[in-house]
Amino acid sequence: MLPDQSDADSLWRGKIVKKIISVSALLFTATLAFNASAAKEISRQQAQDMNLDKIGTITTNETHAPMDAKADLSAKADKLGGRYYVIIAAEERGHMLAEAEVYK
Repeated sequence: MLPDQSDADSLWRGKIVKKIISVSALLFTATLAFNASAAKEISRQQAQDMNLDKIGTITTNETHAPMDAKADLSAKADKLGGRYYVIIAAEERGHMLAEAEVYK
């Protein structure tokens, strides 16, 4: 016996809802993981007070907004293995130029 059309529709909708919930949970978890590991901007004084070790310098020049530049610097600091970064220079020339020291 084949199920009637309404049973098939209910089964199909149930599978769709389960997939949506699974994808939503995955995206939520990925967002939390990214935010938990993102390098944080701090001041030069905070770096000194926290007695952090400088591990390198990074730059960005491909963004058009200050918030985008900060996000790019944070991602680059992460790749370098840093937990913090201090912006030491920034300039706008049609796009944002920024340089930061990375600490861990």
